[in-house]
Amino acid sequence: MKILPLLICASLLGSVTLASSVNAAPVEQTDVATRVQALNSLLAEQWQHTLQNSPEFATILGDLRYNDRWSDFSLAHAAAENKVTADFLKRFEAIDTRGFSDTDKLNQQLMVRQLKDSLKSYDLKLFEMPLEQMSGVHLQIAGFVSSIPFDNTKEYEDYLARLKAVPKSFDQVIALARQGMADKMMPPKYLLEKVVTQIDGIASPAGLDSAFAEPLKHFPKSVSPADQKRLHDAILAAIDQDVRPAYRKLGEFVAKDYVPHGRAEPGIWALPNGDAIYRFDVQQMTTTDQTPEQIHQLGLAEVKRIEGEMTKIAKTQGYADLASFRAALKKDPKTFATSREDILNRYRGYLAQMQPELPKLFGLLPKTRVVVMPVEPFREKEAPGAEYHQGTPDGSRPGQIFVNTGDFAHRNVLDIESTAYHEGIPGHHMQISIAQTLPKLPPFRQQAGYTAYIEGWALYAEQLGKEIGFYKDPLSYYGHLGDELLRADRLVLDTGVHYKHWTRQQMVDFFHAHSSQDEPGVQAETDRYVTWPGQALAYKTGELKILELRARAQKALGDRFDIRAFHDEILNGGALPLDVLDSRVNDWIAAMKAAKAPVRPVAK
Repeated sequence: MKILPLLICASLLGSVTLASSVNAAPVEQTDVATRVQALNSLLAEQWQHTLQNSPEFATILGDLRYNDRWSDFSLAHAAAENKVTADFLKRFEAIDTRGFSDTDKLNQQLMVRQLKDSLKSYDLKLFEMPLEQMSGVHLQIAGFVSSIPFDNTKEYEDYLARLKAVPKSFDQVIALARQGMADKMMPPKYLLEKVVTQIDGIASPAGLDSAFAEPLKHFPKSVSPADQKRLHDAILAAIDQDVRPAYRKLGEFVAKDYVPHGRAEPGIWALPNGDAIYRFDVQQMTTTDQTPEQIHQLGLAEVKRIEGEMTKIAKTQGYADLASFRAALKKDPKTFATSREDILNRYRGYLAQMQPELPKLFGLLPKTRVVVMPVEPFREKEAPGAEYHQGTPDGSRPGQIFVNTGDFAHRNVLDIESTAYHEGIPGHHMQISIAQTLPKLPPFRQQAGYTAYIEGWALYAEQLGKEIGFYKDPLSYYGHLGDELLRADRLVLDTGVHYKHWTRQQMVDFFHAHSSQDEPGVQAETDRYVTWPGQALAYKTGELKILELRARAQKALGDRFDIRAFHDEILNGGALPLDVLDSRVNDWIAAMKAAKAPVRPVAK
């Protein structure tokens, strides 16, 4: 799973038509150049506004102009930003794109989709639920420390300013949550109770034991001894006098005022405009016109197919059926981790073995490193098994795979190989590190966050391990199939709870019957789908689209199909809505046919 930055580039439903009308009047080339320049200038203006409005996102990208502040979480700011978004939309829609190249047309059309999506999200009041156990503001601020650079005195000074500003940010969050209460935009009560525990876990450790004190443990040589002493004392004072009291105040509000009003039902249908919100979430996360019912049925079919493949492995291992094999694995100590470090080392080993094999499948290769790190203790209980945090485009901060090593004795190791490929290479790290350095794309496309594409690619990347000759242990391949089954389960579970009004127990029961997930995974995943409606649908939707496009290209090109060229075509446009990706691959197939490209060896 990739954790997106605070700014999420989303999309609206609908296809993008790149061709101009055949009846359009001829357009003067000089006029085209002027209009393209106007578009690029407006894109640059909107991007600068994005960075200024999302200081954390700017920091993540290595732009430190706003490194001393947090985003404005106030209601007034949300309303003001909605007006700015509407103004940008009018200006982008007013641009006449006749005569533009396909790339320039697509830049305009994707921005229009993104802005419309943002306006729709505001109308649905989704911003009024800032606190939840997966990625609430209380977790974002604490977890963000690992993405901040600490290379010189100025960057420590910026951090000190941010710490002192935490009380103001949390006051804004409280006001925002109160508005959500008034509008009945509430997360489930049982999940808000977990938020109280998380906040206490962050607030309780004092001084150097605080998660916010981590930068004090590794001052660089560029910071003088005198500045080290001064900043050490000032940052500790800010942690104990500003940050921890702010967390305690937030925790008291959540426990006493917010939790009692949490919704009783897990499904988002229980909100005042819940059905419309879910339709929007499905469209946003899948970038398709599939209905929840269609997705639910697709999930059931995929579960049946994958369990059939898993049953074959069970029988080769001497078991009569899948159920008995699953039961045996749950009792086999070899399938569980022996320590926290055991989990981390397995991830690192699988990434190391994949790295030299990448040229067999790709021409485009990542230029930045990826590192494996344990999830911070304060969010272990609710965090997923692994997640990817992007590095900076210049590589000064590597991509980071955060791995949950909590309760290690109950964590299954069979799926670690496929998860390493998903989160690292050739999955999230490869796709994102390539996208954010593509030279011909504007920044908003280099950093685009279309979930169906991003997660679909990462799931597709898991099966590339098999093609390259990995998953040599049948149990490891079984683990890969278990991961694929999890993504099929998600189609059923997400639509089950938010569309079919399933209870949480129905979700857990389906999970137990149709997955190889360990118990910590079952519980955390179930709560994740409740918390992020629609997000879990993106994985299978995107993977199946990429597989469909690959099959289409292979059929059309025959022995001229080159897997490396196909993968490069998927990656070199950045993340895209699936309908746009479909059109892009069709154009590439047509170009390959016209060019009669020479045969290149295909990786086996």
